[in-house]
Amino acid sequence: MSDPSSPSTPALRRGLKVLGTLLITLSAISPASSVFIIAPGVIGQAGSGAFWSFVIAAVVGVFMAFVYAELASAYPLSGGEYAIVARTLGRLPGFVTLGLLMVTQLLIIAVIALGVGTYLEVLVPGLSAPVVAAVTTAGATVLAIFDIKLNAWITGVFLAIEMVALVVVSALGFLDPARPLGDLLSAPVAAADGVVGPASLGLIVGAAAVAIFSYNGYGSAVYFGEETTNAHRGIAKAILWALVITVVAELVPVTAVLLGAPSLPELFASDNMMSYFVTAQAGSAVNTVISLAVALAILNAVLAIILITARMVFSTGRDAAWPGTLSRSLAAIHPRHGTPWIATVVTGALATALCFTDKDFLLVVTATSIVAVYGALCLAVLNGRRTGSTAHAAYRMPWFPVAPVLALAALVYVIYQNALDPAIGRPSLLITLGIAVVSALYYLLVLRRRGQWVLRGPEDEAVVVDPAVR
Repeated sequence: MSDPSSPSTPALRRGLKVLGTLLITLSAISPASSVFIIAPGVIGQAGSGAFWSFVIAAVVGVFMAFVYAELASAYPLSGGEYAIVARTLGRLPGFVTLGLLMVTQLLIIAVIALGVGTYLEVLVPGLSAPVVAAVTTAGATVLAIFDIKLNAWITGVFLAIEMVALVVVSALGFLDPARPLGDLLSAPVAAADGVVGPASLGLIVGAAAVAIFSYNGYGSAVYFGEETTNAHRGIAKAILWALVITVVAELVPVTAVLLGAPSLPELFASDNMMSYFVTAQAGSAVNTVISLAVALAILNAVLAIILITARMVFSTGRDAAWPGTLSRSLAAIHPRHGTPWIATVVTGALATALCFTDKDFLLVVTATSIVAVYGALCLAVLNGRRTGSTAHAAYRMPWFPVAPVLALAALVYVIYQNALDPAIGRPSLLITLGIAVVSALYYLLVLRRRGQWVLRGPEDEAVVVDPAVR
């Protein structure tokens, strides 16, 4: 194990307080982007049953926030989930988690960026979505190289704008509802082959996997653990607050749209559900303003997720996960800004290229991978308590082990329902399994054979690894 204070262990500059970390985390989740880009996918699958899909996802989110908070309090490292799993479950599960995250994080950037062109079309019709997404990603990459405090300020301003947009959407639905709340609670409907009928429990639970993706990101605060003061306590607070704010900011407007849409069949059939709703309720002028706010929110999300992903890529270089020269380059820190600048450029370049991939394919790949990572974290917190490898955590979840056990049960059921879906669920599961197998083979045939993969962190207590999982 390398000495964390040695020159060979690069350390990021601590320039964030908890509020700054929370703002970047919320910007990465981007409630407005989730509502306008991802929520329509949930509605398209579960219809008005999407309300229950988001509620189920919120319950899973509460359990997972407890799990994230305890693990992040023990290991507030820039490697995030993979660094935690490697230190609590073992290096092989850690590297498989890394493989899933490397693919998922890069694809999420592209998924979000592809929404920019959709909402800028209100001003410039006929824009090429992939080109606009690529330009957005490239521009965000340049910003992400600069000081983390500057980026926290930028994301905070954009976040305020998107929250205002969500308040407007919520008001449009709740002030002029087209149906009672009871219809959503007791009689959800969905469209199948253009025909609207009762939404089955299977559809609702299956769509919860995408709703979980919509909320996903509250745990991303851990990626800034090495740049946040008093991280062992502060990161847990940031995670819990991020989850609460996210659930309110997404569930409320989604509910408003389902209550206020003049026609559910027309909403389900619309190519742009949210624009249909806003235009129907308030006219094209308001839709234009909201669309521009959403475009800013998407830009903000792209910036924040690049910041997060770049820190994970930086950590892989510091941990020597790749051939020597590549690892050393990825672990480089900008001498002026104190940021992982080469890792940021590599992240941005890969994400920019992925903007030219089919959006539906991107969504299929990402949904189940996130569920798998959540499952690994639940096992990690259970094993961490068992072995004592997380005993130094400043935050301990209440009612342990209720949260990880119930979260695991919910995740298993979501995967089961996805396995029954031949259109989206099964391909997603197969792709996730394929990524896991390739990652495991790379670790077993390359890293373990060479004894190359080391686990480094900036603090002594952050690099303690249970001998049983070395």
